[in-house]
Amino acid sequence: MIIDFRLRPPFEDYTTLGMYKNKARCESYAANIGCKLAPSIAEESMKLMFEDMDRNGIDMGVATGRVEHFAGGMSNDTIIRLVEAYPARFLGFAGLNPLDWRWSIHELHRTVLDGPLKGVVLEPGAVRPAMYGNDARLYPVYAECEKYGIPVMVMLGGNAGPNVNYSFPTIIHQIAADFPGVNFIVSHGGWPWVQAVLGVCFVQSNIYLSPDLYIFNQPGQQDYVTAAHTYMQDRLLYASAYPFLPLDCVQQFKTMFRPEVLPKLLYRNAAKLLGLNI
Repeated sequence: MIIDFRLRPPFEDYTTLGMYKNKARCESYAANIGCKLAPSIAEESMKLMFEDMDRNGIDMGVATGRVEHFAGGMSNDTIIRLVEAYPARFLGFAGLNPLDWRWSIHELHRTVLDGPLKGVVLEPGAVRPAMYGNDARLYPVYAECEKYGIPVMVMLGGNAGPNVNYSFPTIIHQIAADFPGVNFIVSHGGWPWVQAVLGVCFVQSNIYLSPDLYIFNQPGQQDYVTAAHTYMQDRLLYASAYPFLPLDCVQQFKTMFRPEVLPKLLYRNAAKLLGLNI
């Protein structure tokens, strides 16, 4: 069993986003870990993507929404149509607008509390003007998620803002401490601040890390692995960041960890976080 916690398929409006429009960027990321661009990405083929999933033992993917991103956004209705069309293969997180907390609260009610999606995602460093994840304007959204037990994915790491300060681990430390009832998922795993974000996770137990593409052949890789063998074994999530990496990168992921922790990283942690009975 494998749950890929960041898998954006070539479905409807996804293909209008920068991640599909700029295939050269996807190709360069894949090359960084010794892979080639997957044919399913090049051809934007759902059929080929499902074949990739089956060949690599990936049972389900978590599809994340994107709103007010500088490289383009899309309606959460696309995510809803995806999970309704493929309920055995996809779960969804609604994209929220960091610049409009009132709309975001209405949207989380519409898509999560009254809809089929499992959580919400915020990418504050990618809006214009860019915001930090601990901006006070986001606190009403975090409070609403805490009230209803909704997991919150926050993009902190990689190109999550105009500079690396937008991913600095004091951000997630503050919001996780201020909202202890929220399970926060850090997409891109706080990279390149790997030791610092792992230090925050050591003392703040409501933070999950999804290093996705930054765990492959990158500085800090061994720190993620060390933590996953000890105190982070229940809070590290496997994710490919597809289409940036091909789905067969999971085979490399499997070689990094001891066999006894792999089931947690590949599906048990995700299943518990999402309330799945697996």
